[in-house]
Amino acid sequence: MSTNIEKEPGPQGDSPIEPQPEKRKREYKDFGHDETKQTHANVDMSTIELKAEDLYDKEKVDLETISLDDVFKLLQCDDAGLTDAEASRRLELFGPNKLESEEQNAFLQFLSFMWNPLSWVMEAAALVAIALSNGEHRPPDWQDFVGIVFLLLVNSSIGFYEERNAGNAVKALMDSLAPKAKVKRDGKWSEVESSILVPGDMISFKIGDIVPADCRLTEAINVSIDQAALTGESLPQSKKVTDQCFSGSTCKQGEAEGVVISTGSNTFFGRAASLVGQDDDTTGHLQKILAQIGSFCLVCIGIFVIAEIVVLYPAFKYTYRRGLDNILVLLIGGIPIAMPTVLSVTLAVGAQQLAKHKAIVTRITAIEELAGVTILCSDKTGTLTTNKLTIDRGTIRTYGPFSADDVVLLAAYASRTENQDAIDTSVVAAIGDPTRARAGIKLLDFKPFNPVDKRTEITYLEESTGKLKRVTKGMTGIIIELCTRNKTDELENRLEADVEEYATRGLRALAVAYEELDGDDPESEGNGFELIGLLAIFDPPREDTKQTIDDALALGVKVKMVTGDQLAIAKETGRRLGLGDHMYPAKVLKDGPAPGGKHANLDEMIMDADGFAGVFPEHKYEIVKRLQALGHLCAMTGDGANDAPALSRANVGIAVEGATDAARGAADIVLTEPGLSTIVHAIRGSRIIFQRMRNYSIYACAVTIRIVVSFAILAFAYRLNFPPFMILIIALLNDGTIMTLSVDRVLPSNTPDSWDLTEIFAFAIAYGIYLTASTVSLVAIIIQTTFFQDKFGVNFGDESSNPVDPNSPHLHMVIYLQVAIISQALIFVTRSHGFFFMERPSTALLCAFAVAQLISSIIAGFGNWGFTNISAISGGWIGIVWVWNIIWFFPLDLIKFAMKATVIKSLRERRLAAIAAAAPHHDIPVTRTQSRAASIHESLYSNRVSFIKRAARKVGFGQKISMKPEELQRFSSIQAHRTGATLARNPSRTATGA
Repeated sequence: MSTNIEKEPGPQGDSPIEPQPEKRKREYKDFGHDETKQTHANVDMSTIELKAEDLYDKEKVDLETISLDDVFKLLQCDDAGLTDAEASRRLELFGPNKLESEEQNAFLQFLSFMWNPLSWVMEAAALVAIALSNGEHRPPDWQDFVGIVFLLLVNSSIGFYEERNAGNAVKALMDSLAPKAKVKRDGKWSEVESSILVPGDMISFKIGDIVPADCRLTEAINVSIDQAALTGESLPQSKKVTDQCFSGSTCKQGEAEGVVISTGSNTFFGRAASLVGQDDDTTGHLQKILAQIGSFCLVCIGIFVIAEIVVLYPAFKYTYRRGLDNILVLLIGGIPIAMPTVLSVTLAVGAQQLAKHKAIVTRITAIEELAGVTILCSDKTGTLTTNKLTIDRGTIRTYGPFSADDVVLLAAYASRTENQDAIDTSVVAAIGDPTRARAGIKLLDFKPFNPVDKRTEITYLEESTGKLKRVTKGMTGIIIELCTRNKTDELENRLEADVEEYATRGLRALAVAYEELDGDDPESEGNGFELIGLLAIFDPPREDTKQTIDDALALGVKVKMVTGDQLAIAKETGRRLGLGDHMYPAKVLKDGPAPGGKHANLDEMIMDADGFAGVFPEHKYEIVKRLQALGHLCAMTGDGANDAPALSRANVGIAVEGATDAARGAADIVLTEPGLSTIVHAIRGSRIIFQRMRNYSIYACAVTIRIVVSFAILAFAYRLNFPPFMILIIALLNDGTIMTLSVDRVLPSNTPDSWDLTEIFAFAIAYGIYLTASTVSLVAIIIQTTFFQDKFGVNFGDESSNPVDPNSPHLHMVIYLQVAIISQALIFVTRSHGFFFMERPSTALLCAFAVAQLISSIIAGFGNWGFTNISAISGGWIGIVWVWNIIWFFPLDLIKFAMKATVIKSLRERRLAAIAAAAPHHDIPVTRTQSRAASIHESLYSNRVSFIKRAARKVGFGQKISMKPEELQRFSSIQAHRTGATLARNPSRTATGA
């Protein structure tokens, strides 16, 4: 591989160095570098004995600037690479080449499920029960305290278990996608996992690859490295031989080889990573929703707690303990304590279910956002198409003395036979036997493709004739400019017509030119390139792509193709796939729509477009940004490093199968199967998960209202003092049943989902008030009449059949059973869109409900517990309660339908009218309104992960490396020196680089 090649200027002629005319075609030159003077270590390199005090003394040794010879001596290696045995030994010395992910402390992760306002209220209730419930010759309320703590522990345990399981599943899948690196061991190149690289390894990388470790370049052709994530430099940096490349940076251009000088946490990236992201206090969208739902519940509880304090003590002259028991009922019963756990479990289970469809969720809350995606921006190549280019032999055009088969063979000569890109692969495959690409010729010089010159070139000796010949293939415009022999206007016109014909058919044109050289100098000028042929390259759509796009459109998701390919090719592909052919070139993003056209502004054009062609990374980013500004949730698919900015910007970034490490790192979801079909599975799956969360949210808010309103009214009307411990039993049984919602059978919506909290609260208020009426009316009948005693011959044990005392232990048990049964039964109404019996629930939910009701009925029949104010009731009363609840249950569906026809319909019409007024030309309704706004209470729900990190640091877990800024500027060199020191202390058994 040549390292002293002068680079031909690009077609724009923006080269800062004026090339010599006579070498215009032949040599490439790496430009943009200031020559760095090579230094030498001021130590005796022959001994390779670096003392500790030398490691930080840049006057003695600096691996960034010392000569490569000294680097090889210091690291005891050579350009043939390490032996496998030596690499294994060094792996033990230096550890794996990967960043040790900060393991979450399991105990703190468990406690984090108690770190939210809903749990804080329950924890406050526990303190009230144990600390404030003293006096009046009664012991502290131990039973309620233990019950509350048990309830908190149960919820945290379930959430912890499910989240750890989901995390382990994702980790296992991500481990299977470990980054690869090309390394030379025992003199042979092979591909290995990047994690086993060690200092002294010889590595190579090319365009699109992630640099796997800090290295010094030993060979480089037209290398440009994007290290913005590490250094903040906005533009890629040109690199030449002896330059240092940092681990984690992206190769944007060219190809290179280098010697590894530091790995893992000792790299520039590794140490920098330890300094950033320590206090990530960002609040996820789901946390914002939780904040608003939680605040709604807290406000409801607060209103009635204050009302009880105002009424019970001054007006009813309640004693301290009696009033406190009533307040505890509202606190314990009103708080949907299981909400954070249920939603976490639902997402965790959902992530595991999506993993079965080969979709790895790297940001779990992305599941919820995927359910609301309205626009999917998809890359074309490799996503909509197979990314397996083929030569369409039937459409090959020839212009010179060669046949179509000859043109294909010469194009194969001008292709790499190893480390191939997609075009080289297709060209070599077109000749049938890949060995023919080098048969009968002797390779003298080869210049691989790069984004500036946009062509490849081979100079070879034809063994049968002994002549030197040169072939180049590449972009049509570049090749025809190179041609000087037999080029006429007629030829150029014919070529242009052929390329246009290809483009209209979705074919990519690849021009081939040929020249002969006189003499035996492979660097000499030839007799001039002559255009000999045009190859048609075709990237066919995947078999399932059209059906997948149709499915996405049916789900209300508009698909826009965003490709770097030519506009005509993009239009043809769009027509084939049913996407439409309203495609625009990327320049419209800068210039805007043409004056007098059908689009008033750029936003309207972007909304109308079926896709964009000729885009660069900044265009993809701009498209996503503008769509988001219009109110849409946008998903972006991509596979290359150039897609990473847009993937990161999108609401849901999706790295498709075979994506580069950079794309995976920026994405929220990583697909491990090719094509878009997995994305449609993921959209359906996320909508199912969303429906489960929405159903539970309505249920939780309704139960909060029914508990606080019911027991406040009973306290005000009858001075009824319900025992707090029985509310704990209701909450515990509810939680056990509700957890099964995470696997419930629900139907995904046919349109993008959104959190409309106004609708949720409206449903909750209607259900809550209705259930309150069911409880209050039952108690009123029992207290004020003898209806049940007279009609059914039941009574409360030894008590008379006269109207009973409001604080009868038997009445408390009746209230407990009635509230427990119908509260849980409400879930069957909230989970269905029509009549509850028309949508079959999961077996797990049915079984959990049946078990909970059996337990509730057994407690009602046998629960004579002395520590709380309840007594068992007869089977007659249990039957009455069951029949009462069944009678009250069926109208719940009618309430749902009535709400949809009145209040909910009115809310939706008002919202859609506001949207239409704001964006009258949008063909996709934007349904995200206030639910996307940040809640004023969201700070209470700061991300649990950040809580874990902060707590871990405070108690001494997971310590981070601290570093002074001045040390940061030079630590990459320092770590390389440590490498040398470690090798010096552990010399190789067989010296390799003395």
